[in-house]
Amino acid sequence: MNDLDYTGKTVLVVGGSSGIGNGIAQAFRARGAEVHVWGTRASAGDYDASEGSDLGGLHYTQVDVGDIDAIERVQPAFDKLDVLILCQGVVVYKRGEFERAGWDHVINVNLNSLRACAMKFHDQLAESQGSLIIVSSTAAFHSTKGNPAYNASKAGAVALVRTLGEAWAPEGIAVNGIAPGFVATKMTKVTTDNPKRKQMAEAAIPVGRMGEPHEMAGPALFLASPLASYMRGQTLIVDGGLTLS
Repeated sequence: MNDLDYTGKTVLVVGGSSGIGNGIAQAFRARGAEVHVWGTRASAGDYDASEGSDLGGLHYTQVDVGDIDAIERVQPAFDKLDVLILCQGVVVYKRGEFERAGWDHVINVNLNSLRACAMKFHDQLAESQGSLIIVSSTAAFHSTKGNPAYNASKAGAVALVRTLGEAWAPEGIAVNGIAPGFVATKMTKVTTDNPKRKQMAEAAIPVGRMGEPHEMAGPALFLASPLASYMRGQTLIVDGGLTLS
């Protein structure tokens, strides 16, 4: 028996159009799952491979999760759901998160939409005895002085994993999370496109390099599988050792 075979399973990756979410989505598809992804652009054709997007074999739906009403209105393109992965995320640079508009936008996308998506699919996950995986960040565990909303939202996401993990365990829903460190995506281009910043970032990581989106997929596959059957409310740190010192 292969515990990582997802044949016959239905997976939704919110934020699965690029970056970490896309790497996770393709990993589930490669193991037999029918994978749906939500993104903000009008169609799958509006995404570029150079931005870390591979939507081949995935079912795409446009949903702006920053609009909570839009989450509630959308009609899912599936009748059952086994795994829900919430990987949506946004950051505002140049101290924009200290302003009301920047703060509200980041909190809506990175935290409020997690609750909305989780509640929307609660009943389907309970019926399938499925898994909810929330992707946060190692920023939940240290200061990010230029990005207060990002930091607060990621800390909130880790707390939400703990609380839903406890609240939904009696219903057979496994809630856990993943906290990536520095991963090369379009969100981290402010670092990867600046040689000096990239060198400083990599020097702080014990393995000596930034992570790749596909390297976040292994923990997600594990958490959604029978191999993690006794885990609830835990967030796995996947950071190349960044938070060790």
